[in-house]
Amino acid sequence: MEKTFIIAEIGQAHDGSLGILHSYIDALAETGVDAIKFQTHIAKAESSVHEPFRVKFSYEDKTRYDYWRRMGFTLGQWKEIKAHCDEVGLEFMSSPFSQEAVDWLEEVGVKRYKIGSGEVNNFLMLEKVARTGKPVILSSGMSSFEELDRGVSFLNDRGVDVSILQCTTAYPTQPNEWGLNVIGELKDRYKIPVGFSDHSGQPYACLAATSLGASVIEFHAVFDRRMFGPDSRSSLTIDEISFLVEGVRKIDEAFANSVDKHDNSKFSNLKGIFEKSLALNKDLPEGHIITFEDLETKKPKGFGLAAADFEKVLGKRLRRTMSKWDFLNEEDIN
Repeated sequence: MEKTFIIAEIGQAHDGSLGILHSYIDALAETGVDAIKFQTHIAKAESSVHEPFRVKFSYEDKTRYDYWRRMGFTLGQWKEIKAHCDEVGLEFMSSPFSQEAVDWLEEVGVKRYKIGSGEVNNFLMLEKVARTGKPVILSSGMSSFEELDRGVSFLNDRGVDVSILQCTTAYPTQPNEWGLNVIGELKDRYKIPVGFSDHSGQPYACLAATSLGASVIEFHAVFDRRMFGPDSRSSLTIDEISFLVEGVRKIDEAFANSVDKHDNSKFSNLKGIFEKSLALNKDLPEGHIITFEDLETKKPKGFGLAAADFEKVLGKRLRRTMSKWDFLNEEDIN
């Protein structure tokens, strides 16, 4: 089994600052994640002044379009970001939100594409990405099964290597909204790799998803959840990410090493210590007929009859007088 692919999403946590963005790359390189994901926004290509805010959070951007302009970087800057990721051993990923963004990411150099849940029905975008011939990770956040059927079929028809992430578009996502059951449903429905994209702001959902066999997990990263930005409260801090990665790797190790419950031979010594033998709980005379109330079990195993065999001694007579707490053996009964 391959290890779980772990993606830390910066998204808009850099707030348009290259310095903060590069600080995230260095910090996340120490956590053990496999990839760091950004969002490539080119305001003029993807948005208009009519786009509303999802939540009104910004004190400096009058419109959502202004926000996307402030969040954007030049093609040259994206190449520098990719180079930094390469230097620290992180795969550079970025979700495109326009045809032009795909062109830029092809020039920057990406191994695969992550399609945000808002783009699942954007077949023009899917066609553009499909023509690159690169694998696609599809987020299912806002999509019904009917919409996902169309998107997955569209990409399959074009020979694209597709995987899909269970995702709930709620910020932060509450446990009753995680939709862990959907992981299995997606596996059964599409027979492709399935992962989990999280917005809960806690590590628990991703750990649970990994235990259910998610092959990819994705979550937002932030230095502190009190920082400015639309996703801060739904993100994991750097320390939480380190904890999560450690947990995921332990789960990976567990899945890679099956335990055979048919064979417990390696526990022979421990069983000898912790299992028990039959004993008497009171002084009893020769000829006494043993009842359930006469019996106790005491450690260690092997000094009396096995505790599992207590029914075999019920109704039997003692061959000799015995004392309280004596072990009971075959030679003691008729």
